Amino acid sequence: MEWVNTVAGFIVGLLVGLTGVGGGALMTPILVLLLGVAPQTAVGTDLLYAAITKTFGSWVHGSKGAIDWVVLRRLASGSIPAALLTLWLLSTHKPDPELQHLIMRGLGLALALTSLSVLFRTQLHRIGQHLRTEKPIEFKRYQGALTVLAGLILGVLVTLTSVGAGALGVVMLVYLYPYRLTPTRLVATDIAHAIPLTLIAGLGHSAIGSIDWPLLGMLLLGSVPGVIIGSHASHRIDGKWVRQLLAVILLMTGGKLLLV
Repeated sequence: MEWVNTVAGFIVGLLVGLTGVGGGALMTPILVLLLGVAPQTAVGTDLLYAAITKTFGSWVHGSKGAIDWVVLRRLASGSIPAALLTLWLLSTHKPDPELQHLIMRGLGLALALTSLSVLFRTQLHRIGQHLRTEKPIEFKRYQGALTVLAGLILGVLVTLTSVGAGALGVVMLVYLYPYRLTPTRLVATDIAHAIPLTLIAGLGHSAIGSIDWPLLGMLLLGSVPGVIIGSHASHRIDGKWVRQLLAVILLMTGGKLLLV
């Protein structure tokens, strides 16, 4: 049944390339709910899966846009320390049922937030545009600090649940930089930030021992061609309706995990 893992990897990679919705929001629930992988192992495996998959996706998207390094540095200055601290806290606890339950609850919350961010992305963008236009001085004054705070939140969520680096990160940037980041620069910057974050978090989970290496290999066998195909197709196909459908599915999945 290992081919099932490869098919799952291909489908998730295709959707990530096509819609930009984070791989963790799709893959981790599949591993936990459908394939029966332990939550902490699913998170650790998915983090390295996401880092490698997003690298191939950024190769395609990056050739069509530019990374905003100022925004990236602000995000990383919050997310990387937060990821390292979360990894340290995880390393001090054995993978007992209480920790697995905490990860499941965190995953449910992260999925719900990701879903809502996708559904209300346009509205949040408009709020950001309004504040940037009406109160430009105050907005700029707190913009840097709020970006670092956004990175900190992403660092904790991604390391604990593997969810948040994609769709949630994009919505935070849409709100904080409503005019500075064009759609292409937004995607390129978000992916560029997600790669080191998921890589560091994934390597930390590897040190803890929560990586299923054979499973990772089978997932990548499908996801690498999937994300390349999806990334190319995203420039020809409007993936809005796919994102909306995925958001509803993620909200239902997140609610189920919160009630477990």
